[in-house]
Amino acid sequence: MKEIAASQAYRLLEPGPIVLVTTSYDGKPNVMTMGFHMMIQHAPPLIGCVIGPWDHSYQALSETGECVIAIPALDLAETVVDIGNCSGDSVDKFQRFGLTARPAKTVSAPLIAECLANIECIVADTTVVDTYNLFILAVKRIWIDETREETRTLHHRGDGSFTIDGGTLDLRDRMVKWRHLP
Repeated sequence: MKEIAASQAYRLLEPGPIVLVTTSYDGKPNVMTMGFHMMIQHAPPLIGCVIGPWDHSYQALSETGECVIAIPALDLAETVVDIGNCSGDSVDKFQRFGLTARPAKTVSAPLIAECLANIECIVADTTVVDTYNLFILAVKRIWIDETREETRTLHHRGDGSFTIDGGTLDLRDRMVKWRHLP
């Protein structure tokens, strides 16, 4: 086996798909690309996400305590990367990238109509934000577009390379210890 730098661990363990995070601050919606997130708990559902002060969305999330995590599919791959290459402090990303903002039910941040799913969240815990830029979010509502033809998601491997989600393997009959989970 070949040893690689410890700093490359994220390239092997990236936990989930690249997502888009929307916020709304002073009536202005914004969207950012995010790869560092994780499920923390099943019930109530909690998500951890890293958004630092270098991100324009940090102030909006800190001030409002709410956001939407939108899950794009492969057909938005180039848009997802391009969103991550500019800042909402100088660009209206919804307009520039032709995204359709839809009102959420619980939060002021918008849903993104072009995404597979949208998860409305509120900040549940900020105790590790100052140390690790890690926001703990409580899931309030989830919206799924079951009519989308493209459902494959993107998983960032670093340096602009991605793994594309594919088929599924159903091993539910073997998950006897975890059957009680919804």
